[in-house]
Amino acid sequence: MMLTIPDFLTAEEVRHCRTALENAAWQDGRATAGDLAARVKANEQLAPDDSLTRKLGDFILERLGRNDRFMSAVLPLKVLPPRFNRYAGGGTYGHHVDNAIFSVPGTPHRIRSDVSATLFFCDPDEYDGGELIVEDTYGSHAVKLPAGHMVIYPGTSLHRVTPVTRGARIASFFWIQSLVRQDSQRALLWDMDEAIRRVRAETPESEAVPKLMAVYHNLLRQWADT
Repeated sequence: MMLTIPDFLTAEEVRHCRTALENAAWQDGRATAGDLAARVKANEQLAPDDSLTRKLGDFILERLGRNDRFMSAVLPLKVLPPRFNRYAGGGTYGHHVDNAIFSVPGTPHRIRSDVSATLFFCDPDEYDGGELIVEDTYGSHAVKLPAGHMVIYPGTSLHRVTPVTRGARIASFFWIQSLVRQDSQRALLWDMDEAIRRVRAETPESEAVPKLMAVYHNLLRQWADT
């Protein structure tokens, strides 16, 4: 399931992050790529142990917990601390699939990458190219969102970033291990949760609501992997 989360950050929060990131100590993004990925990767990243990475990453993690749309769609169990990248001057990232397992820097913990997330800090008219192309069973989907918007999609997806030929594309990216491993099951739970919300809004006294909620939670109980 691919889903856009609009206005994840406010305009003021985006400006705060942009100001810090525009003066960041960017490094060659290939330093964090494996042998195969390094052949198709041409971007810049902040080092995982950079103090700005930790500061802005903690800020994003705190905002994730407040966002109902994210929590409902992803059902997060663990979140890899957010990372940050920059594409400019033809920067691109060819077709690749993200690692299935990531180590959390400085800890013995590991995270399974069930869901991938990209949070945009630049508006589409600030740069040419830079579309995130995600491929699934229904074809290719191009994503280029306004600053402050975020997209989530299955970590199993083949994806790429097209060359940035004007301006710069700055974003945060990270991965989530969900309580529910299978994307198809998460999608069903998301649809059910959205339907319950609509029924509650339209007919709050409906006897169907507690029954639907019981089904939702019993499915979650059956599918959750803790």
